[in-house]
This record gives sequence, structure tokens and C-alpha cells, in this order.
Amino acid sequence: MIVQSTPASHSLSVTLPRVIQPEMVTVSAKKGDRLDVVADAWHMERDCHYEWQIRFTPGDVDMSTVRARFGQDGNLTLEVQRRVPGQSCIPRFGMGLRYRC
Repeated sequence: MIVQSTPASHSLSVTLPRVIQPEMVTVSAKKGDRLDVVADAWHMERDCHYEWQIRFTPGDVDMSTVRARFGQDGNLTLEVQRRVPGQSCIPRFGMGLRYRC
């Protein structure tokens, strides 16, 4: 898996074998700023299971912004936005800004 980071986001990318289809990939957001990614071709017995556990620095990312794309070439890309320094996870009131600074 290739990881690229900018001050605004993290991008994680991996090319999966052609036998892995989008419906065979599960991306789960977990407590503690973690992502679990499982790609499993259940109809095969060999070279069919891939798994990653990604841990971000606590408070570094906004887990509500995780986006996954699966390209026709078998490339799986995950993108997650980083929090602005000084932002906390405490929700603001109403539908205004997402985080209290």
C-alpha cells in the first residue's frame, strides 16, 4: 500500500488482483482513528485474501471524510481529510461548523 500525505489529506492506494471486484472489498472505520480494509475473493483458495489495518495519529484525521474509490484497473484508493491544527472532536451546536477550535 502506498501512502501519500499532504497538510490537507492522506491518500492510500493499492492495486489489487483483477479477481478482486468492488463488492469483495470492505472498508471499516474503527475507534481510535483506525481504518480496517479487507479484500477477499471468497470463491478462490489461494492468493485471495488481503487485509490492512491503518492507524492514524490520534486527532489527525476527520474520519467522517473517508472516501474509497475502486478503479477499473483494480486500484483501490482511500482518501481521508486531515483536521486543521487546533481542531478538536467536540461537536459544535446545530448544523454550523463541525468542530470547535
